[in-house]
Amino acid sequence: MRSDFSLGRRDMLAAGAGVAAAGAFAMSGPVSTARAATPMQDLARPSFYRFDLGGFRVTTLLDGYVQGDGPHPIFGQDQPAEAVHELAQMNFLPPEKMENSFTPVLVNTGSELVLFDTGNAPARRPNAGNLVETMKAAGYEPGQVSVVVITHMHGDHIGGLMTDGQPTFPNARYVTGQAEYDFWAADERLSGPTENGAKLFRANMMPLADKTSFLADGGEAVPGITAVAAFGHTPGHMAYHLESDGQRLLLWADTANHYVVSVQRPEWHVQYDMDKEAAGETRKRIFDMAAADRIPVTGYHMPFPALGFIDRHPDRYLWVPVSYQLNV
Repeated sequence: MRSDFSLGRRDMLAAGAGVAAAGAFAMSGPVSTARAATPMQDLARPSFYRFDLGGFRVTTLLDGYVQGDGPHPIFGQDQPAEAVHELAQMNFLPPEKMENSFTPVLVNTGSELVLFDTGNAPARRPNAGNLVETMKAAGYEPGQVSVVVITHMHGDHIGGLMTDGQPTFPNARYVTGQAEYDFWAADERLSGPTENGAKLFRANMMPLADKTSFLADGGEAVPGITAVAAFGHTPGHMAYHLESDGQRLLLWADTANHYVVSVQRPEWHVQYDMDKEAAGETRKRIFDMAAADRIPVTGYHMPFPALGFIDRHPDRYLWVPVSYQLNV
């Protein structure tokens, strides 16, 4: 007996004839004005991504983004513009326009809620400064954060530490690199190219000094989270290695700030690297570590959800975005 849900050849022919007749009728009648064009909805993009790392639960949080001219001369500053344009086009990117995003990371270890970096102040950039709103959308309140880890003192990392002159994360203690803190705390930073950064540091970070612990390379922020020296972008810039139940994640902060140019050409100079040669050597060292051990990576300026792997080839490195690896 044929199933009631099956459709034979004769049925399909009859159905097709009916559809054709209906179409002809519709075409011959007046055009209906009842079905207006559907309004365009606002542009949207995901703002958080969550996965488990052993006993840790990790959430990447989109603080926002900027768009503008680039990648050259911000990336490949020491190269001809044409070389950077060619590399971008080879990777299906527009040669003279770019987007850069900001992605703090929240880690629930089971005993601590650890936030890595705090994004931009809401007034600093028009499409950024959204960390608190994004945290709330992800189910967390600022008062739940118990530890804030600052990888380095650039404004897009410490901008969200204060809100209206008060700590944004009122119940947190703070962790940062000793060398990084000491560099920005020096009085001579208040003039020259570091002036604006030093003023923000004094407004946002220095008032928290009595709640801050200072680390060197290999220091432990909390159990399972270890500092990795990644100097060059700033004098005390730190990456962090996370491990729980044998699963690992490398949080490299601003080691590389463009998923094509800085990854495929780590030796090319980057405008925002304070020691450009040291930053290039750091990139190669961190990339080699991630590639050799096949460690997943989260990078502050990688395309959201800011998670991927490093694939090492004889002549280059490649950023491989995550798909479902962290979900199974």
